Amino acid sequence: MVDLLRLFAEYGLGDRRARRKCPDSQSIDNRRKGCHPAPRMPDSFSAVAKYTLLVVGALFPIVNPIGNTPIFLSLTRGLSSRGRAALARMIALNGLILIVTSIFIGTHILAFFGISLPVVQVGGGLIVISTGWTLLRQPDRDGPDDAGPSKECNEANYSRQAFYPLTLPLTVGPGTISVAIAVGANRPEGSEGHWPLIAGMLLGSLLIAASIYWSYRFAETLGRTLGDSAMNVIIRLSSFILVCIGVQILWNGVSALLRTLPR
Repeated sequence: MVDLLRLFAEYGLGDRRARRKCPDSQSIDNRRKGCHPAPRMPDSFSAVAKYTLLVVGALFPIVNPIGNTPIFLSLTRGLSSRGRAALARMIALNGLILIVTSIFIGTHILAFFGISLPVVQVGGGLIVISTGWTLLRQPDRDGPDDAGPSKECNEANYSRQAFYPLTLPLTVGPGTISVAIAVGANRPEGSEGHWPLIAGMLLGSLLIAASIYWSYRFAETLGRTLGDSAMNVIIRLSSFILVCIGVQILWNGVSALLRTLPR
Protein backbone atom coordinates (compact mmCIF):
# COMPACT_ATOMS: atom_id res chain seq x y z
CA MET A 1 0.00 0.00 0.00
CA VAL A 2 2.86 2.37 0.82
CA ASP A 3 4.53 1.54 -2.51
CA LEU A 4 1.26 2.25 -4.34
CA LEU A 5 0.89 5.65 -2.68
CA ARG A 6 4.50 6.47 -3.53
CA LEU A 7 3.82 5.55 -7.17
CA PHE A 8 0.76 7.82 -7.26
CA ALA A 9 2.76 10.69 -5.79
CA GLU A 10 5.64 10.09 -8.19
CA TYR A 11 3.46 10.43 -11.31
CA GLY A 12 1.31 13.27 -9.94
CA LEU A 13 -1.86 11.20 -9.63
CA GLY A 14 -2.53 12.15 -6.03
CA ASP A 15 -3.58 15.55 -4.81
CA ARG A 16 -4.36 17.77 -7.81
CA ARG A 17 -3.71 20.88 -5.77
CA ALA A 18 -0.07 19.85 -5.42
CA ARG A 19 0.53 19.66 -9.18
CA ARG A 20 2.87 22.22 -10.69
CA LYS A 21 2.67 23.67 -14.19
CA CYS A 22 5.32 22.81 -16.72
CA PRO A 23 5.90 23.67 -20.37
CA ASP A 24 6.24 20.11 -21.67
CA SER A 25 3.61 17.53 -20.80
CA GLN A 26 5.32 14.81 -22.80
CA SER A 27 8.48 14.78 -20.73
CA ILE A 28 8.71 11.81 -18.35
CA ASP A 29 10.98 13.76 -16.04
CA ASN A 30 8.37 16.50 -15.72
CA ARG A 31 5.69 13.93 -15.03
CA ARG A 32 7.77 12.42 -12.28
CA LYS A 33 8.22 15.84 -10.78
CA GLY A 34 4.44 16.23 -10.74
CA CYS A 35 4.26 19.19 -13.15
CA HIS A 36 1.52 19.45 -15.74
CA PRO A 37 0.94 21.84 -18.64
CA ALA A 38 -1.19 24.92 -18.21
CA PRO A 39 -4.36 24.75 -20.32
CA ARG A 40 -4.16 26.80 -23.53
CA MET A 41 -6.25 27.25 -26.68
CA PRO A 42 -5.05 25.48 -29.80
CA ASP A 43 -3.04 27.54 -32.27
CA SER A 44 -4.91 26.13 -35.25
CA PHE A 45 -7.76 28.65 -35.10
CA SER A 46 -5.37 31.59 -34.84
CA ALA A 47 -3.47 30.23 -37.86
CA VAL A 48 -6.75 29.96 -39.84
CA ALA A 49 -7.61 33.55 -38.92
CA LYS A 50 -4.11 34.72 -39.88
CA TYR A 51 -4.18 33.19 -43.34
CA THR A 52 -7.77 34.33 -43.91
CA LEU A 53 -6.83 37.92 -43.13
CA LEU A 54 -3.71 37.58 -45.29
CA VAL A 55 -5.75 36.63 -48.37
CA VAL A 56 -8.50 39.19 -47.75
CA GLY A 57 -6.06 42.01 -46.96
CA ALA A 58 -3.91 41.28 -50.02
CA LEU A 59 -6.66 40.72 -52.60
CA PHE A 60 -9.71 42.78 -51.61
CA PRO A 61 -8.17 46.21 -52.40
CA ILE A 62 -7.10 44.92 -55.82
CA VAL A 63 -10.33 43.12 -56.70
CA ASN A 64 -12.30 46.15 -55.45
CA PRO A 65 -15.77 44.80 -56.31
CA ILE A 66 -17.52 47.92 -55.04
CA GLY A 67 -15.43 50.16 -57.29
CA ASN A 68 -16.09 47.88 -60.27
CA THR A 69 -19.86 48.07 -59.82
CA PRO A 70 -20.40 51.04 -62.21
CA ILE A 71 -18.41 49.30 -64.95
CA PHE A 72 -20.37 46.10 -64.37
CA LEU A 73 -23.59 48.07 -64.76
CA SER A 74 -22.32 49.67 -67.95
CA LEU A 75 -21.49 46.30 -69.49
CA THR A 76 -24.84 44.75 -68.50
CA ARG A 77 -27.27 47.44 -69.61
CA GLY A 78 -30.64 46.04 -70.64
CA LEU A 79 -30.25 42.91 -68.56
CA SER A 80 -33.12 41.94 -66.26
CA SER A 81 -32.68 41.84 -62.49
CA ARG A 82 -32.90 38.05 -62.49
CA GLY A 83 -30.33 37.80 -65.28
CA ARG A 84 -27.99 40.20 -63.49
CA ALA A 85 -28.26 38.17 -60.27
CA ALA A 86 -27.43 34.96 -62.14
CA LEU A 87 -24.54 36.70 -63.87
CA ALA A 88 -23.21 37.98 -60.53
CA ARG A 89 -23.27 34.43 -59.20
CA MET A 90 -21.36 33.14 -62.24
CA ILE A 91 -18.74 35.89 -61.95
CA ALA A 92 -18.27 35.20 -58.24
CA LEU A 93 -17.81 31.48 -58.93
CA ASN A 94 -15.36 32.14 -61.76
CA GLY A 95 -13.45 34.57 -59.56
CA LEU A 96 -13.27 32.02 -56.75
CA ILE A 97 -11.86 29.39 -59.10
CA LEU A 98 -9.25 31.80 -60.48
CA ILE A 99 -8.13 32.96 -57.04
CA VAL A 100 -7.91 29.46 -55.52
CA THR A 101 -6.09 28.13 -58.58
CA SER A 102 -3.61 31.03 -58.52
CA ILE A 103 -2.90 30.61 -54.81
CA PHE A 104 -2.38 26.86 -54.71
CA ILE A 105 -1.04 25.85 -58.13
CA GLY A 106 -0.31 29.16 -59.88
CA THR A 107 3.46 28.81 -59.57
CA HIS A 108 3.33 25.24 -60.92
CA ILE A 109 1.28 26.33 -63.95
CA LEU A 110 3.73 29.11 -64.76
CA ALA A 111 6.67 26.73 -64.36
CA PHE A 112 5.00 24.14 -66.59
CA PHE A 113 4.59 26.63 -69.44
CA GLY A 114 7.92 28.33 -68.76
CA ILE A 115 6.25 31.69 -68.10
CA SER A 116 7.57 34.16 -65.56
CA LEU A 117 5.39 36.36 -63.38
CA PRO A 118 6.56 39.63 -65.04
CA VAL A 119 5.44 38.28 -68.42
CA VAL A 120 1.98 37.61 -66.96
CA GLN A 121 1.93 41.21 -65.70
CA VAL A 122 2.86 42.59 -69.13
CA GLY A 123 0.22 40.56 -70.99
CA GLY A 124 -2.44 41.20 -68.37
CA GLY A 125 -1.65 44.91 -68.25
CA LEU A 126 -2.21 45.19 -71.99
CA ILE A 127 -5.61 43.47 -71.65
CA VAL A 128 -6.64 45.78 -68.80
CA ILE A 129 -5.59 48.85 -70.80
CA SER A 130 -7.59 47.65 -73.81
CA THR A 131 -10.69 46.99 -71.69
CA GLY A 132 -10.49 50.34 -69.90
CA TRP A 133 -9.92 52.23 -73.16
CA THR A 134 -12.94 50.57 -74.76
CA LEU A 135 -15.13 51.54 -71.81
CA LEU A 136 -13.72 55.07 -71.82
CA ARG A 137 -14.67 55.58 -75.49
CA GLN A 138 -18.12 54.02 -75.07
CA PRO A 139 -20.92 56.48 -75.97
CA ASP A 140 -23.21 57.70 -73.22
CA ARG A 141 -26.57 56.01 -72.72
CA ASP A 142 -29.20 57.99 -70.95
CA GLY A 143 -31.34 55.18 -69.68
CA PRO A 144 -31.83 51.46 -69.37
CA ASP A 145 -34.43 51.43 -72.14
CA ASP A 146 -31.83 51.93 -74.86
CA ALA A 147 -31.44 48.19 -75.23
CA GLY A 148 -35.00 48.03 -76.52
CA PRO A 149 -36.58 44.70 -77.35
CA SER A 150 -33.25 42.86 -77.63
CA LYS A 151 -33.18 42.01 -73.92
CA GLU A 152 -33.94 38.31 -74.36
CA CYS A 153 -31.09 37.60 -76.76
CA ASN A 154 -28.77 39.76 -74.67
CA GLU A 155 -29.18 37.49 -71.65
CA ALA A 156 -27.59 34.62 -73.55
CA ASN A 157 -24.84 36.92 -74.77
CA TYR A 158 -24.11 38.15 -71.27
CA SER A 159 -23.90 34.61 -69.92
CA ARG A 160 -21.27 33.85 -72.55
CA GLN A 161 -19.36 36.94 -71.42
CA ALA A 162 -19.40 35.93 -67.76
CA PHE A 163 -15.77 34.82 -67.86
CA TYR A 164 -14.35 37.30 -70.36
CA PRO A 165 -14.41 40.21 -69.91
CA LEU A 166 -16.63 40.37 -66.81
CA THR A 167 -14.53 38.05 -64.64
CA LEU A 168 -11.17 38.39 -66.41
CA PRO A 169 -9.87 41.07 -66.53
CA LEU A 170 -12.61 43.29 -65.05
CA THR A 171 -13.04 41.58 -61.67
CA VAL A 172 -10.15 39.18 -61.15
CA GLY A 173 -7.53 40.72 -63.36
CA PRO A 174 -3.80 40.16 -63.81
CA GLY A 175 -3.02 42.23 -60.73
CA THR A 176 -5.16 39.97 -58.57
CA ILE A 177 -3.70 36.84 -60.16
CA SER A 178 -0.14 38.10 -59.67
CA VAL A 179 -0.71 38.86 -56.00
CA ALA A 180 -2.51 35.55 -55.46
CA ILE A 181 0.41 33.66 -57.02
CA ALA A 182 2.83 35.61 -54.83
CA VAL A 183 0.79 34.79 -51.71
CA GLY A 184 0.80 31.10 -52.63
CA ALA A 185 4.51 31.12 -53.46
CA ASN A 186 5.40 32.60 -50.07
CA ARG A 187 3.88 29.74 -48.10
CA PRO A 188 6.21 28.19 -45.50
CA GLU A 189 8.06 25.16 -46.80
CA GLY A 190 6.42 21.86 -45.99
CA SER A 191 3.06 23.49 -45.23
CA GLU A 192 1.20 22.10 -48.27
CA GLY A 193 -0.68 19.63 -46.08
CA HIS A 194 -1.10 22.00 -43.12
CA TRP A 195 -4.87 22.20 -42.75
CA PRO A 196 -5.05 25.64 -41.04
CA LEU A 197 -3.21 27.17 -44.00
CA ILE A 198 -5.49 25.47 -46.54
CA ALA A 199 -8.62 26.33 -44.57
CA GLY A 200 -7.57 29.94 -44.01
CA MET A 201 -6.74 30.59 -47.66
CA LEU A 202 -9.94 28.90 -48.83
CA LEU A 203 -11.99 30.94 -46.36
CA GLY A 204 -10.32 34.16 -47.48
CA SER A 205 -11.02 33.32 -51.12
CA LEU A 206 -14.67 32.58 -50.27
CA LEU A 207 -15.01 35.98 -48.57
CA ILE A 208 -13.62 37.70 -51.68
CA ALA A 209 -16.06 35.78 -53.89
CA ALA A 210 -18.96 36.68 -51.57
CA SER A 211 -18.03 40.37 -51.76
CA ILE A 212 -18.02 40.13 -55.57
CA TYR A 213 -21.46 38.54 -55.60
CA TRP A 214 -23.12 40.98 -53.22
CA SER A 215 -21.58 44.03 -54.91
CA TYR A 216 -22.73 42.97 -58.38
CA ARG A 217 -26.03 41.56 -57.13
CA PHE A 218 -27.13 44.97 -55.85
CA ALA A 219 -25.43 47.03 -58.56
CA GLU A 220 -28.81 47.91 -60.07
CA THR A 221 -30.00 49.33 -56.75
CA LEU A 222 -26.88 51.49 -56.58
CA GLY A 223 -27.47 52.69 -60.14
CA ARG A 224 -31.06 53.70 -59.40
CA THR A 225 -29.96 55.53 -56.27
CA LEU A 226 -27.27 57.56 -58.02
CA GLY A 227 -29.14 58.22 -61.27
CA ASP A 228 -28.04 57.95 -64.89
CA SER A 229 -26.02 61.18 -65.03
CA ALA A 230 -24.01 60.37 -61.92
CA MET A 231 -23.44 56.81 -63.11
CA ASN A 232 -22.11 58.05 -66.46
CA VAL A 233 -19.60 60.26 -64.64
CA ILE A 234 -18.57 57.42 -62.33
CA ILE A 235 -18.22 55.04 -65.29
CA ARG A 236 -15.86 57.47 -67.05
CA LEU A 237 -13.77 57.93 -63.94
CA SER A 238 -13.69 54.19 -63.26
CA SER A 239 -12.68 53.48 -66.86
CA PHE A 240 -9.84 55.99 -66.65
CA ILE A 241 -8.67 54.45 -63.37
CA LEU A 242 -8.83 51.02 -65.02
CA VAL A 243 -6.55 52.26 -67.80
CA CYS A 244 -4.13 53.64 -65.20
CA ILE A 245 -4.16 50.33 -63.32
CA GLY A 246 -3.36 48.52 -66.56
CA VAL A 247 -0.45 50.87 -67.25
CA GLN A 248 0.87 50.31 -63.72
CA ILE A 249 0.62 46.51 -64.07
CA LEU A 250 2.32 46.72 -67.45
CA TRP A 251 5.11 48.88 -66.05
CA ASN A 252 5.65 46.52 -63.09
CA GLY A 253 6.20 43.67 -65.51
CA VAL A 254 8.40 45.66 -67.88
CA SER A 255 10.58 47.02 -65.05
CA ALA A 256 11.00 43.51 -63.62
CA LEU A 257 12.05 42.22 -67.05
CA LEU A 258 14.47 45.11 -67.55
CA ARG A 259 16.21 44.26 -64.28
CA THR A 260 16.99 40.80 -65.64
CA LEU A 261 18.95 42.18 -68.61
CA PRO A 262 22.74 41.97 -68.33
CA ARG A 263 24.53 45.26 -67.78
